[in-house]
Amino acid sequence: MKFFATAAKGTEPALRDELRELRLAGVRADRGGVHFEGEPTAAYRACLWSRVALRVLAPLATFEAPDEAGLYEGVHAVDLDAVLDPKRTLVVSAACRSSRLTHTEYLCQLTKDAVVDRIREKRGTRPSVDKRDADVHLFLHLVKDVATLYLDYAGRSLHERGLRLPGAEAPLRETLAAAVVRYSGWDRESPFVDPACGSGTLLVEAGLWAKRVAPGLARDRFGFERWFGFGDAERLAFSAQKEEARSLVLPASPPLLGRDVDESALGLARKVAVRAKLDARFELGALADATVADAGALVLNPPYGKRLARPAELGRDLARLVDRHPRAHVALLLAEDQPLARTRRRPEPPRSLFNGDLACVLRTWSPLEP
Repeated sequence: MKFFATAAKGTEPALRDELRELRLAGVRADRGGVHFEGEPTAAYRACLWSRVALRVLAPLATFEAPDEAGLYEGVHAVDLDAVLDPKRTLVVSAACRSSRLTHTEYLCQLTKDAVVDRIREKRGTRPSVDKRDADVHLFLHLVKDVATLYLDYAGRSLHERGLRLPGAEAPLRETLAAAVVRYSGWDRESPFVDPACGSGTLLVEAGLWAKRVAPGLARDRFGFERWFGFGDAERLAFSAQKEEARSLVLPASPPLLGRDVDESALGLARKVAVRAKLDARFELGALADATVADAGALVLNPPYGKRLARPAELGRDLARLVDRHPRAHVALLLAEDQPLARTRRRPEPPRSLFNGDLACVLRTWSPLEP
């Protein structure tokens, strides 16, 4: 089978490297994600282990869809008996570009109608739609009047690790945080510091990566576990994967330090770290005062000035932070328009990323030679 793991724009190389490390076959980066191949168990493995992927999709059919009839007929011809029966619920999402059919809500409706009509014709009754917690997730991608219908193995987005607590302001998605930590160059052995940690997402993702904790272990269920065809053999295969993942967890992570000026944010970060079973240290303090002599990596996502206020002196303080830690990897996830004062260290080429719909740039510095 062929699969496509989706990713936030700019994180595709990080996801490609991750899937190769998982020894998946046919790994190839593309716009918006990474292709790979294998048995369904390969998709289970990607869902369980990927820190960067948002979803794991399997293409079911590709067909011409220049109009409503073409779309309906193309979807109606797809056999979903292995995953969907009248007792299970369904949800459809869609995206379209450069096509005559342009309304995504209407695309979802047509796709849903074609799916449930086929099942009703065969079984006499039809599945229901559940937009909040469906058993089966389908995704329709329509480009230049050519439609591809995908089956979503993940169900809910993979950034939902089951660790986040309500109340965090402007939280960074876990999948983007994982990509930023990977791009930072951190060795997963030296101390990791986030001097503007907020609710602790970067710190927690770094700690879980260092401890070799599969991020999917904290989730209750994946989408594929709720399908009609997920029987005893499939359940046994996935249980074996989870047991293997648990056996690989290391007892401790390298030192993890988070700082912030907001005591309430630090309180949330402490609770998330406890839920993640990480031994992290948190302290109240300004970014301008942060100096950690033994830091192996300083990775931070300072305020953008969009949802949280951005201090006027931020560019100066960030540059000083870079220069005060010449032996550390430094990675700054900044708003695209964030000015940065000149540093004494030569930066690596910047990476363009998106934090939700906010255009960002990741600036990194490698350690100077002693």
